[in-house]
Amino acid sequence: MGWKEAAAPVLTRMPAVERPEGHVPFRRKMYWTGGVLVLYFFLTNVPLWGIQTAGNDFFGQFRSLLAGGQGTVLQLGIGPIVTASIVLQLLGGANLLGLDTDNDPRDQAIYQGLQKFLVGVMVVLTGAPMVFLGNFLQPSQQLAQSMPGGAFGVEVLIFAQIAAGGVLLLFMDEVISKWGVGSGIGLFIVAGVSQSLVGGLVFWEGGVGSQGLLPTWFDIIVGNVSNMPPLLSGGGIEFLLMQAGILGLLTTLFIYVVVVYAESVRVEIPLSHARVKGARGRFPVKLIYASVLPMILVRALQANIQFLGQILNSTLASMPTWLGVYGGNGQVTGGLFYYLAPIYSPNAWMWWTSGATAARWQVLIRIAIDLSFMIIGGAIFAIFWVETADMGPDATARQIQNSGMQIPGFRKNQGVIEKVMERYIPQVTVIGGALVGLLAVMANMLGTIGNVSGTGLLLTISITYKLYEEIAEEQMMEMHPMMREMFGGGD
Repeated sequence: MGWKEAAAPVLTRMPAVERPEGHVPFRRKMYWTGGVLVLYFFLTNVPLWGIQTAGNDFFGQFRSLLAGGQGTVLQLGIGPIVTASIVLQLLGGANLLGLDTDNDPRDQAIYQGLQKFLVGVMVVLTGAPMVFLGNFLQPSQQLAQSMPGGAFGVEVLIFAQIAAGGVLLLFMDEVISKWGVGSGIGLFIVAGVSQSLVGGLVFWEGGVGSQGLLPTWFDIIVGNVSNMPPLLSGGGIEFLLMQAGILGLLTTLFIYVVVVYAESVRVEIPLSHARVKGARGRFPVKLIYASVLPMILVRALQANIQFLGQILNSTLASMPTWLGVYGGNGQVTGGLFYYLAPIYSPNAWMWWTSGATAARWQVLIRIAIDLSFMIIGGAIFAIFWVETADMGPDATARQIQNSGMQIPGFRKNQGVIEKVMERYIPQVTVIGGALVGLLAVMANMLGTIGNVSGTGLLLTISITYKLYEEIAEEQMMEMHPMMREMFGGGD
Protein backbone atom coordinates (compact mmCIF):
# COMPACT_ATOMS: atom_id res chain seq x y z
CA MET A 1 0.00 0.00 0.00
CA GLY A 2 1.44 3.36 -1.07
CA TRP A 3 1.36 6.52 0.96
CA LYS A 4 -1.56 7.88 -1.09
CA GLU A 5 -3.83 4.97 -0.23
CA ALA A 6 -2.88 5.18 3.45
CA ALA A 7 -3.27 8.94 3.78
CA ALA A 8 -6.21 9.49 1.42
CA PRO A 9 -8.99 8.79 4.01
CA VAL A 10 -7.59 11.56 6.21
CA LEU A 11 -6.35 14.08 3.64
CA THR A 12 -9.49 14.01 1.52
CA ARG A 13 -11.61 14.80 4.59
CA MET A 14 -9.69 17.89 5.64
CA PRO A 15 -11.95 20.91 6.26
CA ALA A 16 -12.17 23.07 3.16
CA VAL A 17 -14.00 26.11 1.84
CA GLU A 18 -16.72 24.98 -0.54
CA ARG A 19 -16.24 25.95 -4.15
CA PRO A 20 -18.93 28.13 -5.73
CA GLU A 21 -21.31 26.46 -8.13
CA GLY A 22 -21.06 28.29 -11.42
CA HIS A 23 -19.95 31.85 -12.02
CA VAL A 24 -19.57 34.24 -9.07
CA PRO A 25 -20.65 37.81 -10.00
CA PHE A 26 -17.88 40.38 -9.89
CA ARG A 27 -19.62 42.48 -7.23
CA ARG A 28 -19.95 39.47 -4.94
CA LYS A 29 -16.26 38.67 -5.44
CA MET A 30 -15.36 42.20 -4.38
CA TYR A 31 -17.58 41.86 -1.29
CA TRP A 32 -15.79 38.66 -0.25
CA THR A 33 -12.37 40.19 -0.96
CA GLY A 34 -13.16 43.37 0.96
CA GLY A 35 -14.65 41.42 3.88
CA VAL A 36 -11.60 39.19 4.25
CA LEU A 37 -9.30 42.23 4.03
CA VAL A 38 -11.23 44.00 6.81
CA LEU A 39 -11.04 40.83 8.93
CA TYR A 40 -7.28 40.67 8.30
CA PHE A 41 -6.73 44.26 9.50
CA PHE A 42 -8.94 43.55 12.54
CA LEU A 43 -6.98 40.43 13.53
CA THR A 44 -3.61 42.19 13.15
CA ASN A 45 -4.78 44.57 15.87
CA VAL A 46 -6.11 41.94 18.30
CA PRO A 47 -3.36 41.45 20.91
CA LEU A 48 -2.60 38.03 22.34
CA TRP A 49 -4.26 37.58 25.70
CA GLY A 50 -1.87 36.50 28.42
CA ILE A 51 1.44 37.98 27.24
CA GLN A 52 3.55 40.23 29.41
CA THR A 53 5.48 41.63 26.48
CA ALA A 54 5.77 40.76 22.80
CA GLY A 55 9.57 40.65 23.06
CA ASN A 56 11.78 40.57 19.97
CA ASP A 57 10.03 39.90 16.67
CA PHE A 58 11.90 36.90 15.27
CA PHE A 59 10.61 37.75 11.79
CA GLY A 60 12.32 41.15 12.10
CA GLN A 61 12.74 42.67 8.65
CA PHE A 62 10.73 39.78 7.19
CA ARG A 63 7.59 40.98 9.01
CA SER A 64 6.19 43.13 6.17
CA LEU A 65 6.80 40.29 3.72
CA LEU A 66 5.26 37.55 5.86
CA ALA A 67 2.35 39.78 6.95
CA GLY A 68 0.61 39.40 10.32
CA GLY A 69 1.46 41.45 13.39
CA GLN A 70 3.90 41.04 16.26
CA GLY A 71 2.13 40.19 19.52
CA THR A 72 -1.24 39.69 17.80
CA VAL A 73 -3.44 36.73 16.90
CA LEU A 74 -1.76 36.72 13.47
CA GLN A 75 1.69 36.44 15.04
CA LEU A 76 2.76 33.78 12.54
CA GLY A 77 1.44 35.60 9.48
CA ILE A 78 1.65 33.67 6.22
CA GLY A 79 4.92 32.03 7.30
CA PRO A 80 3.49 28.51 7.82
CA ILE A 81 1.57 28.67 4.53
CA VAL A 82 4.64 29.74 2.58
CA THR A 83 6.91 27.21 4.28
CA ALA A 84 4.45 24.40 3.54
CA SER A 85 4.39 25.59 -0.09
CA ILE A 86 8.20 25.36 -0.20
CA VAL A 87 8.07 21.75 0.96
CA LEU A 88 5.38 20.88 -1.59
CA GLN A 89 7.30 22.71 -4.33
CA LEU A 90 10.42 20.67 -3.60
CA LEU A 91 8.55 17.37 -3.34
CA GLY A 92 6.54 18.09 -6.48
CA GLY A 93 9.58 19.29 -8.40
CA ALA A 94 11.41 16.06 -7.57
CA ASN A 95 8.26 14.08 -8.55
CA LEU A 96 8.20 12.34 -5.17
CA LEU A 97 4.47 12.80 -4.52
CA GLY A 98 3.20 10.83 -7.50
CA LEU A 99 0.03 12.92 -7.72
CA ASP A 100 -1.77 13.81 -10.94
CA THR A 101 -3.24 17.17 -9.93
CA ASP A 102 -4.15 18.03 -13.52
CA ASN A 103 -6.63 15.29 -14.35
CA ASP A 104 -7.43 13.29 -11.21
CA PRO A 105 -9.92 15.00 -8.80
CA ARG A 106 -8.98 12.55 -6.03
CA ASP A 107 -5.29 13.47 -6.33
CA GLN A 108 -6.27 17.13 -6.28
CA ALA A 109 -8.13 16.59 -3.01
CA ILE A 110 -5.16 14.68 -1.57
CA TYR A 111 -2.79 17.50 -2.58
CA GLN A 112 -4.98 20.16 -0.97
CA GLY A 113 -5.35 18.07 2.17
CA LEU A 114 -1.59 17.49 2.30
CA GLN A 115 -1.05 21.24 2.05
CA LYS A 116 -3.38 21.88 4.99
CA PHE A 117 -1.66 19.14 7.00
CA LEU A 118 1.76 20.66 6.32
CA VAL A 119 0.50 24.11 7.29
CA GLY A 120 -0.62 22.66 10.63
CA VAL A 121 2.80 21.07 11.11
CA MET A 122 4.53 24.37 10.31
CA VAL A 123 2.24 26.22 12.73
CA VAL A 124 3.47 23.92 15.49
CA LEU A 125 7.14 23.99 14.43
CA THR A 126 7.13 27.79 14.13
CA GLY A 127 4.78 28.76 16.94
CA ALA A 128 5.92 26.40 19.68
CA PRO A 129 9.52 27.71 19.89
CA MET A 130 8.25 31.29 19.92
CA VAL A 131 6.10 30.55 22.97
CA PHE A 132 7.99 27.91 24.92
CA LEU A 133 11.59 28.87 24.06
CA GLY A 134 13.50 32.14 24.11
CA ASN A 135 12.20 35.62 24.87
CA PHE A 136 9.82 36.13 21.98
CA LEU A 137 6.45 36.01 23.80
CA GLN A 138 6.71 36.50 27.55
CA PRO A 139 3.73 35.15 29.56
CA SER A 140 2.06 37.46 32.08
CA GLN A 141 3.33 36.67 35.57
CA GLN A 142 0.20 38.10 37.15
CA LEU A 143 -2.03 35.79 35.10
CA ALA A 144 0.27 32.83 35.77
CA GLN A 145 -0.45 33.08 39.49
CA SER A 146 -4.15 32.42 38.94
CA MET A 147 -3.88 30.07 35.95
CA PRO A 148 -3.84 26.26 36.41
CA GLY A 149 -0.36 25.09 35.54
CA GLY A 150 1.19 28.48 36.25
CA ALA A 151 3.36 30.04 33.53
CA PHE A 152 3.18 26.86 31.42
CA GLY A 153 -0.62 27.08 31.38
CA VAL A 154 -0.42 30.67 30.12
CA GLU A 155 2.06 29.60 27.43
CA VAL A 156 -0.33 26.88 26.26
CA LEU A 157 -3.10 29.49 26.03
CA ILE A 158 -0.86 31.85 24.00
CA PHE A 159 0.14 29.04 21.65
CA ALA A 160 -3.52 28.10 21.13
CA GLN A 161 -4.28 31.67 20.09
CA ILE A 162 -1.48 31.98 17.52
CA ALA A 163 -2.21 28.46 16.20
CA ALA A 164 -5.86 29.44 15.70
CA GLY A 165 -4.70 32.60 13.93
CA GLY A 166 -2.43 30.61 11.60
CA VAL A 167 -5.21 28.19 10.67
CA LEU A 168 -7.72 31.02 10.25
CA LEU A 169 -5.37 32.80 7.86
CA LEU A 170 -5.16 29.61 5.78
CA PHE A 171 -8.93 29.52 5.34
CA MET A 172 -9.07 33.27 4.67
CA ASP A 173 -6.62 32.68 1.82
CA GLU A 174 -8.83 29.85 0.54
CA VAL A 175 -11.92 32.08 0.64
CA ILE A 176 -10.16 34.67 -1.51
CA SER A 177 -8.93 32.03 -3.98
CA LYS A 178 -12.40 30.51 -4.47
CA TRP A 179 -14.81 33.38 -3.87
CA GLY A 180 -12.77 36.56 -4.28
CA VAL A 181 -10.36 38.23 -6.65
CA GLY A 182 -6.66 37.39 -6.77
CA SER A 183 -4.71 35.50 -4.12
CA GLY A 184 -5.24 35.80 -0.38
CA ILE A 185 -1.52 35.58 0.35
CA GLY A 186 -0.83 38.32 -2.18
CA LEU A 187 -3.59 40.47 -0.71
CA PHE A 188 -2.20 40.13 2.82
CA ILE A 189 1.31 41.06 1.63
CA VAL A 190 -0.03 44.15 -0.16
CA ALA A 191 -1.96 45.14 2.98
CA GLY A 192 1.08 44.78 5.26
CA VAL A 193 3.53 46.53 2.94
CA SER A 194 1.06 49.34 2.18
CA GLN A 195 0.78 50.05 5.91
CA SER A 196 4.56 50.43 6.10
CA LEU A 197 4.67 52.63 3.00
CA VAL A 198 1.98 54.96 4.32
CA GLY A 199 3.73 55.11 7.69
CA GLY A 200 7.02 55.89 5.95
CA LEU A 201 5.34 58.86 4.27
CA VAL A 202 3.23 60.43 7.04
CA PHE A 203 4.41 59.10 10.45
CA TRP A 204 4.93 62.24 12.57
CA GLU A 205 6.86 61.23 15.71
CA GLY A 206 10.48 60.66 16.64
CA GLY A 207 12.24 63.43 14.75
CA VAL A 208 14.42 63.24 11.65
CA GLY A 209 15.52 59.69 10.90
CA SER A 210 12.51 58.17 12.68
CA GLN A 211 9.49 60.00 11.30
CA GLY A 212 8.02 59.84 7.82
CA LEU A 213 9.27 61.48 4.65
CA LEU A 214 6.72 64.32 4.54
CA PRO A 215 7.13 65.39 8.21
CA THR A 216 10.91 65.27 7.78
CA TRP A 217 10.83 67.66 4.85
CA PHE A 218 8.35 69.90 6.65
CA ASP A 219 10.80 70.19 9.57
CA ILE A 220 13.68 70.90 7.18
CA ILE A 221 11.74 73.66 5.38
CA VAL A 222 10.56 75.43 8.55
CA GLY A 223 13.99 75.05 10.21
CA ASN A 224 13.06 72.64 13.01
CA VAL A 225 16.09 70.39 12.40
CA SER A 226 18.98 71.08 14.76
CA ASN A 227 22.65 70.42 13.92
CA MET A 228 21.87 70.02 10.20
CA PRO A 229 25.06 70.31 8.12
CA PRO A 230 25.25 72.74 5.18
CA LEU A 231 23.26 71.15 2.36
CA LEU A 232 25.95 71.74 -0.28
CA SER A 233 28.66 70.04 1.77
CA GLY A 234 29.51 66.34 1.72
CA GLY A 235 27.78 65.87 5.05
CA GLY A 236 24.73 67.77 3.82
CA ILE A 237 24.39 65.59 0.73
CA GLU A 238 24.67 62.47 2.90
CA PHE A 239 22.05 63.95 5.24
CA LEU A 240 19.62 64.55 2.36
CA LEU A 241 20.14 61.10 0.89
CA MET A 242 19.98 59.10 4.12
CA GLN A 243 18.25 60.94 6.97
CA ALA A 244 15.96 63.02 4.75
CA GLY A 245 14.94 59.93 2.77
CA ILE A 246 15.74 61.06 -0.79
CA LEU A 247 17.62 57.83 -1.56
CA GLY A 248 14.68 55.72 -0.32
CA LEU A 249 12.23 57.78 -2.38
CA LEU A 250 14.33 57.45 -5.55
CA THR A 251 14.79 53.71 -4.98
CA THR A 252 11.06 53.18 -4.46
CA LEU A 253 10.20 55.10 -7.65
CA PHE A 254 12.92 53.27 -9.61
CA ILE A 255 11.69 49.84 -8.51
CA TYR A 256 8.11 50.83 -9.35
CA VAL A 257 9.07 51.92 -12.88
CA VAL A 258 11.23 48.85 -13.51
CA VAL A 259 8.59 46.37 -12.31
CA VAL A 260 5.77 48.02 -14.29
CA TYR A 261 8.00 48.10 -17.38
CA ALA A 262 9.10 44.48 -16.89
CA GLU A 263 5.45 43.42 -16.55
CA SER A 264 4.76 44.96 -19.97
CA VAL A 265 7.79 43.39 -21.71
CA ARG A 266 6.68 40.19 -23.38
CA VAL A 267 7.07 37.87 -26.32
CA GLU A 268 3.67 37.48 -28.01
CA ILE A 269 3.09 34.20 -29.83
CA PRO A 270 0.36 34.58 -32.47
CA LEU A 271 -2.64 32.24 -32.32
CA SER A 272 -5.56 31.57 -34.63
CA HIS A 273 -8.70 29.49 -34.21
CA ALA A 274 -8.70 26.25 -36.16
CA ARG A 275 -12.42 26.38 -37.04
CA VAL A 276 -13.47 30.02 -36.74
CA LYS A 277 -12.07 32.06 -39.61
CA GLY A 278 -10.67 35.42 -38.58
CA ALA A 279 -10.55 34.57 -34.85
CA ARG A 280 -7.03 35.44 -33.78
CA GLY A 281 -5.20 36.08 -30.56
CA ARG A 282 -1.79 36.17 -28.92
CA PHE A 283 -0.25 34.23 -26.06
CA PRO A 284 2.00 36.56 -24.03
CA VAL A 285 5.19 35.23 -22.45
CA LYS A 286 6.10 38.03 -20.02
CA LEU A 287 9.63 38.83 -18.91
CA ILE A 288 8.55 38.13 -15.31
CA TYR A 289 6.71 35.02 -16.47
CA ALA A 290 6.60 33.30 -13.09
CA SER A 291 5.52 36.54 -11.38
CA VAL A 292 7.28 37.83 -8.27
CA LEU A 293 5.56 35.32 -5.95
CA PRO A 294 8.44 32.78 -6.00
CA MET A 295 10.45 35.44 -4.14
CA ILE A 296 8.22 34.75 -1.14
CA LEU A 297 9.57 31.21 -1.08
CA VAL A 298 13.19 32.39 -1.26
CA ARG A 299 12.80 34.95 1.51
CA ALA A 300 10.77 32.53 3.65
CA LEU A 301 13.65 30.05 3.42
CA GLN A 302 16.03 32.78 4.61
CA ALA A 303 13.59 33.70 7.40
CA ASN A 304 13.53 30.10 8.62
CA ILE A 305 17.34 29.99 8.64
CA GLN A 306 17.50 33.16 10.74
CA PHE A 307 14.73 31.83 13.00
CA LEU A 308 16.85 28.73 13.63
CA GLY A 309 19.77 30.96 14.60
CA GLN A 310 17.68 32.91 17.10
CA ILE A 311 16.31 29.72 18.63
CA LEU A 312 19.83 28.30 19.04
CA ASN A 313 20.99 31.59 20.57
CA SER A 314 18.09 31.48 23.06
CA THR A 315 18.48 27.83 24.06
CA LEU A 316 22.24 27.23 24.04
CA ALA A 317 24.08 28.30 27.17
CA SER A 318 27.10 29.31 25.10
CA MET A 319 26.62 29.55 21.37
CA PRO A 320 29.84 29.05 19.36
CA THR A 321 31.03 32.36 17.94
CA TRP A 322 31.68 30.81 14.53
CA LEU A 323 28.00 29.91 14.35
CA GLY A 324 26.56 33.26 15.38
CA VAL A 325 27.06 36.32 17.58
CA TYR A 326 23.94 38.22 18.67
CA GLY A 327 23.58 41.70 20.15
CA GLY A 328 21.27 42.80 22.92
CA ASN A 329 18.51 43.66 20.43
CA GLY A 330 18.53 40.13 19.01
CA GLN A 331 20.31 41.16 15.78
CA VAL A 332 23.06 38.90 14.52
CA THR A 333 26.45 40.64 14.29
CA GLY A 334 28.88 37.83 13.47
CA GLY A 335 29.35 34.17 12.63
CA LEU A 336 27.73 31.97 10.00
CA PHE A 337 24.21 33.30 10.56
CA TYR A 338 25.52 36.84 9.98
CA TYR A 339 26.76 35.93 6.51
CA LEU A 340 23.48 34.17 5.73
CA ALA A 341 21.36 37.14 6.88
CA PRO A 342 19.88 39.30 4.11
CA ILE A 343 20.92 42.95 3.84
CA TYR A 344 17.96 45.17 4.67
CA SER A 345 19.35 48.72 4.93
CA PRO A 346 22.20 50.87 3.60
CA ASN A 347 23.82 50.90 7.06
CA ALA A 348 24.20 47.11 6.91
CA TRP A 349 26.79 47.28 4.12
CA MET A 350 28.32 50.80 4.27
CA TRP A 351 31.45 49.77 6.13
CA TRP A 352 32.98 53.27 5.88
CA THR A 353 30.34 54.92 8.10
CA SER A 354 31.07 55.78 11.73
CA GLY A 355 28.48 53.35 13.10
CA ALA A 356 29.70 50.34 11.12
CA THR A 357 30.82 47.31 13.14
CA ALA A 358 31.84 44.87 10.39
CA ALA A 359 35.00 44.91 8.30
CA ARG A 360 34.90 45.47 4.56
CA TRP A 361 35.73 41.84 3.71
CA GLN A 362 32.91 40.62 5.94
CA VAL A 363 30.41 42.93 4.27
CA LEU A 364 31.54 41.91 0.77
CA ILE A 365 31.13 38.21 1.62
CA ARG A 366 27.66 38.89 2.99
CA ILE A 367 26.67 40.84 -0.15
CA ALA A 368 27.98 38.04 -2.41
CA ILE A 369 26.03 35.38 -0.47
CA ASP A 370 22.83 37.45 -0.47
CA LEU A 371 23.11 38.11 -4.22
CA SER A 372 23.84 34.46 -4.99
CA PHE A 373 21.01 33.26 -2.77
CA MET A 374 18.45 35.60 -4.31
CA ILE A 375 19.50 35.31 -7.97
CA ILE A 376 20.02 31.54 -8.04
CA GLY A 377 17.16 30.86 -5.64
CA GLY A 378 14.87 33.17 -7.60
CA ALA A 379 15.60 31.29 -10.82
CA ILE A 380 15.17 27.84 -9.23
CA PHE A 381 11.91 28.65 -7.44
CA ALA A 382 10.59 30.36 -10.57
CA ILE A 383 11.09 27.09 -12.45
CA PHE A 384 9.31 25.14 -9.70
CA TRP A 385 6.50 27.71 -9.66
CA VAL A 386 5.96 27.50 -13.42
CA GLU A 387 5.79 23.70 -13.35
CA THR A 388 3.47 23.41 -10.34
CA ALA A 389 1.19 26.24 -11.52
CA ASP A 390 0.63 24.58 -14.93
CA MET A 391 2.48 27.36 -16.74
CA GLY A 392 5.17 25.16 -18.31
CA PRO A 393 5.48 24.43 -22.04
CA ASP A 394 3.54 21.15 -21.87
CA ALA A 395 0.65 22.53 -19.78
CA THR A 396 0.47 25.69 -21.88
CA ALA A 397 0.42 23.68 -25.12
CA ARG A 398 -2.38 21.51 -23.73
CA GLN A 399 -4.44 24.57 -22.79
CA ILE A 400 -4.00 26.11 -26.24
CA GLN A 401 -4.88 22.81 -27.91
CA ASN A 402 -8.02 22.37 -25.78
CA SER A 403 -9.19 25.93 -26.56
CA GLY A 404 -9.22 25.13 -30.29
CA MET A 405 -6.39 27.55 -31.07
CA GLN A 406 -3.22 26.85 -33.02
CA ILE A 407 -0.03 28.65 -34.06
CA PRO A 408 -0.30 29.87 -37.66
CA GLY A 409 2.15 28.11 -39.96
CA PHE A 410 2.43 25.02 -37.72
CA ARG A 411 0.47 21.78 -37.66
CA LYS A 412 -2.42 21.61 -35.19
CA ASN A 413 -0.61 19.28 -32.81
CA GLN A 414 0.05 19.59 -29.09
CA GLY A 415 3.63 18.36 -29.46
CA VAL A 416 4.38 21.00 -32.08
CA ILE A 417 2.93 23.77 -29.92
CA GLU A 418 4.96 22.51 -26.94
CA LYS A 419 8.20 22.71 -28.95
CA VAL A 420 7.43 26.31 -29.87
CA MET A 421 6.75 27.15 -26.22
CA GLU A 422 10.01 25.51 -25.17
CA ARG A 423 11.88 28.14 -27.18
CA TYR A 424 10.67 30.89 -24.85
CA ILE A 425 9.18 29.80 -21.52
CA PRO A 426 12.18 28.09 -19.81
CA GLN A 427 14.63 30.84 -20.77
CA VAL A 428 12.29 33.69 -19.83
CA THR A 429 11.45 31.98 -16.53
CA VAL A 430 15.12 31.79 -15.47
CA ILE A 431 15.93 35.33 -16.63
CA GLY A 432 12.85 36.79 -14.95
CA GLY A 433 13.48 34.97 -11.66
CA ALA A 434 17.12 36.10 -11.56
CA LEU A 435 16.15 39.69 -12.43
CA VAL A 436 13.60 39.85 -9.61
CA GLY A 437 16.20 38.53 -7.15
CA LEU A 438 18.70 41.18 -8.26
CA LEU A 439 16.13 43.97 -7.92
CA ALA A 440 15.15 42.79 -4.43
CA VAL A 441 18.75 42.88 -3.16
CA MET A 442 19.38 46.27 -4.78
CA ALA A 443 16.27 47.77 -3.18
CA ASN A 444 17.31 46.44 0.22
CA MET A 445 20.82 47.85 -0.11
CA LEU A 446 19.65 51.34 -1.11
CA GLY A 447 16.63 51.49 1.22
CA THR A 448 12.99 52.30 0.50
CA ILE A 449 10.20 54.45 1.92
CA GLY A 450 9.16 53.12 5.32
CA ASN A 451 12.13 50.68 5.30
CA VAL A 452 9.96 48.23 3.36
CA SER A 453 11.97 45.22 2.23
CA GLY A 454 12.90 45.12 -1.44
CA THR A 455 11.09 41.85 -1.90
CA GLY A 456 7.97 43.24 -0.21
CA LEU A 457 8.01 46.30 -2.46
CA LEU A 458 8.46 44.16 -5.57
CA LEU A 459 5.64 41.88 -4.51
CA THR A 460 3.30 44.77 -3.71
CA ILE A 461 3.82 46.48 -7.07
CA SER A 462 3.57 43.24 -9.05
CA ILE A 463 0.56 41.89 -7.12
CA THR A 464 -1.27 45.23 -7.42
CA TYR A 465 -0.57 45.27 -11.17
CA LYS A 466 -1.88 41.74 -11.60
CA LEU A 467 -4.88 42.49 -9.38
CA TYR A 468 -5.71 45.39 -11.68
CA GLU A 469 -5.50 43.04 -14.69
CA GLU A 470 -7.73 40.46 -12.98
CA ILE A 471 -10.33 43.09 -12.06
CA ALA A 472 -10.35 44.33 -15.66
CA GLU A 473 -10.74 40.74 -16.85
CA GLU A 474 -13.63 40.13 -14.45
CA GLN A 475 -15.39 43.28 -15.59
CA MET A 476 -14.94 42.24 -19.21
CA MET A 477 -16.51 38.85 -18.46
CA GLU A 478 -19.43 40.59 -16.76
CA MET A 479 -20.03 42.72 -19.83
CA HIS A 480 -19.41 39.89 -22.31
CA PRO A 481 -20.49 36.55 -20.77
CA MET A 482 -19.40 34.66 -23.89
CA MET A 483 -15.78 35.48 -23.00
CA ARG A 484 -15.92 33.46 -19.77
CA GLU A 485 -15.06 30.28 -21.63
CA MET A 486 -12.03 31.97 -23.20
CA PHE A 487 -10.76 33.16 -19.79
CA GLY A 488 -11.76 29.99 -17.97
CA GLY A 489 -14.40 31.71 -15.87
CA GLY A 490 -16.91 28.87 -15.88
CA ASP A 491 -20.64 28.99 -16.56
